[in-house]
This record gives sequence, structure tokens and C-alpha cells, in this order.
Amino acid sequence: MDRFNVLFIASECAPFAKTGGLGDVAGVLPKYIKKYGHDIKVVIPRYWVIDKDKYNLEKLIPPLGVPMGIAGEWWCGVYKGYLPDSNVEIYFIDHEGLYGRKDLYNYEDGTGYIDNDNRFMFLSKAALQLSKMLGFKPDIIHINDWHTAMVPHMLKTYYKNDPHFSNLSTVLTIHNMQYQGVFYSGVMDVLGSWEYYFDYEFKGQVNFLKGGMYLSDMVTTVSEGYASEIQTPEFGYGLEGVARDISYKLVGILNGVDYDEWNPEVDKFIPANYSEDDLSGKMICKESLQRRFGLPVRDVPLFGVVSRLVHQKGIDILAEAIYRILSLDIQFVLVGNGDPWAHFFFGKIAHENPEKFGCYIGYDNALAHLVEAGADFFVMPSRFEPCGLNQMYSLRYGTPPVVHAVGGLNDTVENFNESTGEGTGFKFFGLNAHNLFNTIGWATSTYYNMKDKLIRLRQNGMQKRFTWDDAATKYLKVYNRAKNKF
Repeated sequence: MDRFNVLFIASECAPFAKTGGLGDVAGVLPKYIKKYGHDIKVVIPRYWVIDKDKYNLEKLIPPLGVPMGIAGEWWCGVYKGYLPDSNVEIYFIDHEGLYGRKDLYNYEDGTGYIDNDNRFMFLSKAALQLSKMLGFKPDIIHINDWHTAMVPHMLKTYYKNDPHFSNLSTVLTIHNMQYQGVFYSGVMDVLGSWEYYFDYEFKGQVNFLKGGMYLSDMVTTVSEGYASEIQTPEFGYGLEGVARDISYKLVGILNGVDYDEWNPEVDKFIPANYSEDDLSGKMICKESLQRRFGLPVRDVPLFGVVSRLVHQKGIDILAEAIYRILSLDIQFVLVGNGDPWAHFFFGKIAHENPEKFGCYIGYDNALAHLVEAGADFFVMPSRFEPCGLNQMYSLRYGTPPVVHAVGGLNDTVENFNESTGEGTGFKFFGLNAHNLFNTIGWATSTYYNMKDKLIRLRQNGMQKRFTWDDAATKYLKVYNRAKNKF
């Protein structure tokens, strides 16, 4: 396999700035690409939330000029740092007018910033200009979601005769098909050329993700199941036809799990460590979780949720089913934030059912670990889930997940077989309150009536591994296909 110089461009990267799975991937995958002997540099915006002093960022000299078509040349600063615990260089594009805001993408009411088109066209061109300034000639440019999906267009137009960008290939990873970057057609003037407009055209507007899908050499999604699903109207959000058109270059690669952090044998956030050979510590964690939420310490099945409380995650379906669920002899804890209605609704449920339901509105990393360790079952009724990580954490913690069988959830969870004891969790097909309730009822029955098989179910999950080594190896094969044009 060839050795690659990789320019990795993303709109976010953990731990510097993160809102979802994209941030996780950007913060980990480059380390593993580097581990396998390739050179990789990461580029993201320097958002207001990124503390230059905290991360010991070094300012580069001179400033960077970025051509923005009819808008002229814009200038920015650049800071250099490293991904934590690695020698992977990460560069931050510093432009106060574009990135000096409280949120990464949205106003306080949740609507996207009106200039998000310019913000991320600027990031994309700035990353290309930066690679020239650094003298870093990429073999592969790995772009992510709509925010950087215009890079292939830039390479085929503005930079097509630039020897610095000769003989390179592009790989686009789609982390969530729902977000596509749709703007008025005049953005083509800022890109600098109307060439390839029809690759971007979408109902009279410009769809950055659509153009990136057509113009990139390879396209990946974050699970095999999601790669198939986005080719259907239910999950394609209007681009299912595009996904089918490019299926010959579309590959699903499951994200990995950081088992240094998510491991019940060494987890520093839980009161007792445990393993598949000795599950006694899990009971201690359960009692701690019950006390944390003021629930009676009882021998009943305890279900947990750690989630964004939004439509995608099926929170409305959980709300519809919760009264029936709480009619069972169980307990339930929920951690998360999102839509205001959900904050009030689940807060009310907790107030009405103090012995059965606990609620924490917000996100607390230590509490998330305790839920994974202390719950008996973990609930994920997502409408769609490109990859999902919590179900993989749950497996490692011996907490069988209850999941809607979509995307990465379907790929990673094996349905429980009561006859043989095989499987790792409980899946339901068709998202509605009835199916969710019945599947939680199935898990509850297993808890009360099949104790021995529940232990085996826990151990089955704890033996599973979804590693970044596996993911990185698959990405390198994609890079090789892109470089060699299949």
C-alpha cells in the first residue's frame, strides 16, 4: 500500500470543538492514520470556544490570504497545535468575524448562521492555501460532511493548474445525510466558478453535499448499514438518487471506540470496576446510579438513556411510550439536553414518578459513564443513526442495548436469541411507541425470568470490539482506491 500525505479538513474536532460524531472521528482517526506510517495534518476553524492558551497553540507567521471569488481576498491567522497524546499536527483557521461566536453553527434559536456558506467555503479554501504555505503536498484530501464538500470543485477549477495539487485524490465522509448545506445559487460566484454547477444544483439552489458526492473520488459513511440506507427515500433526504448514482464508490466504515476511556475494568468515573469474568462491580455501580437519581435501591431492571433530546434520537417516541413503560416494575434514568419541550416533559415525568424515573437535563461525562455501567439496559430509539457510539459503549459495559434496528445500531447489535443465549441486545423494527414498549417489555421479562441467559447476554456484548485500528485500516484501503482510481 502507498504511503500517503493526508490533508484532513473538518468543521469540528474533539476535544477542541465538538457537537457530534464528526468531532469524535476527527479527533481520533488521524492518530491511527499516523500510527500506520502516513503523514496527516488536520485543519479546523479556531472557534471562540477554543482556548489558545489552554491548548498551547502557536501562532504562525505570516497571515494567510484566501481567494473568495467575487468577494475578493480575505485574510486570516493560523494557529498550530497537536491532537492530544499524539504528534498529529492540527491547524486552526483564525478569523474572528467568521468563527468568533458562541456556537459552532447556529444562532440561539437553533437556526443556522446566515453566512454559514461563506464560513465554510472560507475554511475549505483556507485549508488548501495553508497546505501550500506549509509546503505540504497532499496525496489525499479527506473532507467531511457538507462543510468541506466544495473542496473537489475548488481543485477542479481554481487550483486545476496548480502543481501543488497535482496527482491527488479526494475522499468525502458523510457523518449525517440530514445536513446538506443548501444555499442560494450565487455562492458559485464566491467559489470562483460556475463550472460543475449542475453537480451542485438542488431545486434551484446549491447543495454542497450533493456536489461533493459527485465530484469526490471516493465517498464513505460511518457504517455499512447507513451506506445502504442513504440510497432510500426514508434516509436519503432528497439525495437518495445521488447516493445510488455513486454507489460504485460508496463505502461504509464503522467508527471505532476509544477503549482506553470506555472500559469498565479501568474506568475512573465509576465506583467499582468489573469485567466479563467478574460482574460483581456492576451491581455496585447500579446501586450508585439509583442513589444518584434518588431512586429506591431495589432489584428491578434499570433502563438508561444518554442522548441528545431531539427528533433524530426518537425522543418523541420515548415520550409517547413512557407512561406505559413506567407501568412495568422497572426504573428509568435519562441524561441529555436538546429540545425545550423534552426538558419540561421528562422533568415532569421525574416529578410525578420519583421512585421510578430520574432525569438530568444537561450533559455530564462522569454521569454518562455511570449510566453505562449502572444501568441494566441502554435504550436508543433513534429514527436514524449513521453510526452511534453509545450502543458500543453499552456492549463493553455489559449493558445490553435496546435499539431501533437502523444504521450503525443494526450493524453492531445482534438480536437476543432466547433459545441459544446468543446475541448482544434487543432490536425492534419499525419505529413507534408500541414496538419500543414491547421490546423494553422483552428486556424486562429477560431480567426477571432468564437470569442465566442475561449474564451470558452481558458477556457476549463485553467480548465485542469495534476498534479504530480496524476503521483506520479500512480508510487506508479507501485512500488506496481513490489514489489508484479504483
